[in-house]
Amino acid sequence: MPIIALDSDLITTFNPRSLIYLFDMIGIVACSISGTILAKHKNFDVFGCLLVSIVTAIGGGTVRDVILDRHPLFWMVDMSYLTVITISSLVMQIFFHPNSRRVDTFLKLSDTIGLSAFTLIGIKVADSMGANMPVALLLGVITIIVGGIIRDMICNEIPLVLQQEIYITAALTGGILYFALHHIGVTAWIADISAMATIFTLRMLAIRYDWQFPTIEWKY
Repeated sequence: MPIIALDSDLITTFNPRSLIYLFDMIGIVACSISGTILAKHKNFDVFGCLLVSIVTAIGGGTVRDVILDRHPLFWMVDMSYLTVITISSLVMQIFFHPNSRRVDTFLKLSDTIGLSAFTLIGIKVADSMGANMPVALLLGVITIIVGGIIRDMICNEIPLVLQQEIYITAALTGGILYFALHHIGVTAWIADISAMATIFTLRMLAIRYDWQFPTIEWKY
């Protein structure tokens, strides 16, 4: 997504060589793959899979930018987003078998990669627009969950984020770490990678060991 220069308050076009642009494309590919996997598993046709991959990959970022009144939308300015989504989706449709026993594994892995990348991107975009930390964290979460919610609803699944999964917690933990590292003066790229690694690791550990939040139940 378009992002600010680190030493300016003005929004500029992403430099494709930048680390942030790379993170963004990693998130785009990962979310496109997760959308395609679920849609193909539900026996959607080629265009149905492509539609799901698009809303999964850019849905959250679009809502975030609308909230921030940030125009034009990133994917309307830089066509590489839709190009990468289309290529990723088509490749997965060709090579991924919808009845593979590893559907859930591939889906959660790609979703986790997208979670770590898009949370960071959302926070950095909000921070660049002058949002305070709580708002930036919220917009980081919005960036990653909206696309996944739309994906799951289209595919007639209970949205993953609304289940007892350690999902938003992982995003918030990484986001708080990001701000803490910046506060103590850690180099920007180290803070970025540390935040992403924390989100990814926490989410994967939650999947591996089945960590879940309990529901609140009233006993009469």
